[in-house]
Amino acid sequence: MSRIVYLNGDYLPEEEAKVSIFDRGFLMADAVYEVTAVLDRKLTDFEGHVARLDRSLNELGMAMPLTRDELLEVHRELVKRNDVVDGGVYLQITRGAPSDRDFVFPDPETTPQTVVLFTQSKPGIANSPAAKTGIKVISIEDLRWHRRDIKTVQLLYPSMGKMMAKAAGCDDAWMVEDGKVTEGTSNNAYIVNGNKIITRELSHDILHGITRAAVLRYAREAQMEVEERAFSIAEAQAADEAFITSASTFVMPVVEIDGAKIGTGTPGPVAARLREIYLDESMKAAI
Repeated sequence: MSRIVYLNGDYLPEEEAKVSIFDRGFLMADAVYEVTAVLDRKLTDFEGHVARLDRSLNELGMAMPLTRDELLEVHRELVKRNDVVDGGVYLQITRGAPSDRDFVFPDPETTPQTVVLFTQSKPGIANSPAAKTGIKVISIEDLRWHRRDIKTVQLLYPSMGKMMAKAAGCDDAWMVEDGKVTEGTSNNAYIVNGNKIITRELSHDILHGITRAAVLRYAREAQMEVEERAFSIAEAQAADEAFITSASTFVMPVVEIDGAKIGTGTPGPVAARLREIYLDESMKAAI
């Protein structure tokens, strides 16, 4: 059965969903997106994703085309129609499709935004084998623009980073600017020393991760110390543990950076405990 997607108010088989060649998401990367995880047919951290979506749109001078309740209805309907047990719902909003290509923003009164949502089924994502073994990362120079706090679809360099990591026989890349780690290609980065979790503070330099916010809240509730500051690759290599967080990987241990083992070279207890807490609490709060 064909996957059902949402496009501008309609539910359609994916092969019937079409977007104009003049859409600014396609021509200019003039679009924002969110990915909400689905666990046991329920949405996790939905409110956080909607709040960040609203912020991203505001930063780019775009309106929110659907209300919170309308977005929730579409998410739930797609999960139901596509029988998604575990996976995610991808949402993208563009500035729309004017009649021709132009650097100047189109008039929102005459050019409606494009709204797309689709599901991705990933059975058993909460039990990913990688969480047991950990992942390996390389470091690369951060060459992105300086509004990384806006979740836009400008993902070419992160994609290149993933490919650099793959070519090196690793799983991901941590980006470095001015000698300090900013974040992973699609995730926030952390190190652990003792009971202290260290991760870069919020700014325009990194994405304000929804999973990041939840994990740090749970860490503090569990009496773990959190320090929000930048750290170097050398400091990360000397740390007891390292891990990443994202909506699709939750809490994922990092066991090697640029060929250097982190700690024992196996997932550490802090990352394992945070993953356990996050999944447990997310399931309780899922809607």
